[in-house]
Amino acid sequence: QGLLVESGGGLVQAGGSLRLSCTASVRTLDSYDMGWFRQAPGMEREFAASTTWSGIGLKYADSVKGRFTISRDNAKTTVYLQMNSLKPEDTAVYYCAAKARGAALWAYWGQGTQVTVSS
Repeated sequence: QGLLVESGGGLVQAGGSLRLSCTASVRTLDSYDMGWFRQAPGMEREFAASTTWSGIGLKYADSVKGRFTISRDNAKTTVYLQMNSLKPEDTAVYYCAAKARGAALWAYWGQGTQVTVSS
């Protein structure tokens, strides 16, 4: 039902910043938790950050903590991932995901946006 669309990926030098955006095409996911995952070539898809839709509960992977910030806009229509101090190892396809509150499964996924960090 809910369609997630990511944007904001691109090329950046090490130490630079990017902001990714994820917008749902329908409002049926307003009560869902939102997350960002990433997958580098030849690697498993891994968790990066998540937030409750209210924006109160925030979680970060150790690899991005202190550098990345997840947030949502006031209208709860868009979720962002602000990425600072980017490193070459951050290079990956970044995916937006959504799940019902309390659910174990991330049921909805976007198509992904490429982030490439050069050294």
